[in-house]
Amino acid sequence: MENNNTMKIICCDLEGVFLPEIWINVALKTGIEELKLTTRDISDYDVLMKRRLEILDENRLKLKDIQDVIETLSPLEGAVEALDWIRENSQIIILSDTFEEFARPLMAKLKFPTLFCHSLTIDDSGRIADYNIRIPGHKALTVKSLQQMNYEVIAFGDSYNDTDMILSADHGFFFDPPETVIDDFPDVPVTRGYEELTRMIETLL
Repeated sequence: MENNNTMKIICCDLEGVFLPEIWINVALKTGIEELKLTTRDISDYDVLMKRRLEILDENRLKLKDIQDVIETLSPLEGAVEALDWIRENSQIIILSDTFEEFARPLMAKLKFPTLFCHSLTIDDSGRIADYNIRIPGHKALTVKSLQQMNYEVIAFGDSYNDTDMILSADHGFFFDPPETVIDDFPDVPVTRGYEELTRMIETLL
């Protein structure tokens, strides 16, 4: 990589990039098939989250039940090494639509990268009463704010809720997306696997 004076920074998604999909693993653990739905299936995040909370209530699942599943999860194979490489070569901010209460146990396993995400409202019984979006469109807004600070932004993610971030960035691409996302955004470059990911980043830095 050539050294230059351009200030570059990387923004990326979390689940499906460095961590397994939390809700899919909750679905596998509980046997509730509908909890396997993610933004790969339902692009409207608000619609998706409202349905998830309804399902939790219908099955009397509380925050601790979700956290018990999360404690069993590990980063995707090769994720820690890829993230280490990125942090050695650039600054990175992870922009996720997950929640602090879900992500906290997993951040130690990723060596505590910077994470911007949302939060939950938990009632006295431990039930997830509501979810609190940090700000609508936070991924793209973060990219645009960094650009206003004279950063050149590289962004990548795997799903529909990453597309605004990717399209807003100076350099954006997908990482291991499903075919439906590729079909809907044919002009966005695609990378597969961490070796290809780091090679793409290296060419952009």
